[in-house]
Amino acid sequence: MKLTLDQDLATLTVEENGTERVLALYSDEAFELVANQYVRVGWNQKQVYSYSWMGRPIIQLPDDMVRVQEVLYSLRPDLVIETGIAHGGSLIFYASIMEAMNQGRVLGIDIEIRPHNRTAVEDHELYHRIEMLEGSSVDPAIVAKAASAAQGAETVLVILDSNHTYRHVMAELDAYAPLVTKGSYILVTDGVMRDVADVPRAGINWADDNPANAAEDFVARNPEFVIEQPPWPFNESTLSRNVTHFPSAWVKRI
Repeated sequence: MKLTLDQDLATLTVEENGTERVLALYSDEAFELVANQYVRVGWNQKQVYSYSWMGRPIIQLPDDMVRVQEVLYSLRPDLVIETGIAHGGSLIFYASIMEAMNQGRVLGIDIEIRPHNRTAVEDHELYHRIEMLEGSSVDPAIVAKAASAAQGAETVLVILDSNHTYRHVMAELDAYAPLVTKGSYILVTDGVMRDVADVPRAGINWADDNPANAAEDFVARNPEFVIEQPPWPFNESTLSRNVTHFPSAWVKRI
């Protein structure tokens, strides 16, 4: 596909499969096409590696962070389980929302919590809402500890952000789906790998080996779950789709 943006004429010309269309630049369709390229180029240039939350690096697209915040405020979960800790910024982000709501706690799981990251999270003013487990997210012993933490929780939300291979994400979905409460979600992050499979910084086989494919296959064989974008609580725009690194991500228990 070839896109030609003409600011003087306020048009976006789309050439694809031997056909050409001219769109009004200031239109929903043009926005979605330009936003898609913003996501692809930004991903390749590591845009998301330039943000922090309350002092800790957070490797997430700000658009996605706002959408997650909307869901947290709507659901008011008693427990958020996140696989993948990295620098701890996401744990701090979720904990800050929970602190503002005066409700809930966060359980972070990582196969390796580097000492400087552990110290930074443990020294943070929001650590009283956080617990961390070191070990593989699909180790039965770790899953059992997560299940124990979820006991008695009225609402549980799970966020998968560790190893993003199809096989690992599917194993996580199978392991943590029983912990998700009705009406809540498993958020399967970074399905954008499928959308950026052809950019210079992409990995091998990302077109097939990605979290979005795992989420779609999971719901196909688990009818108690669907992929459903949470409704926007406020929208005075003409748009309806997220600008996101998380396509096919919101796996809802129905």
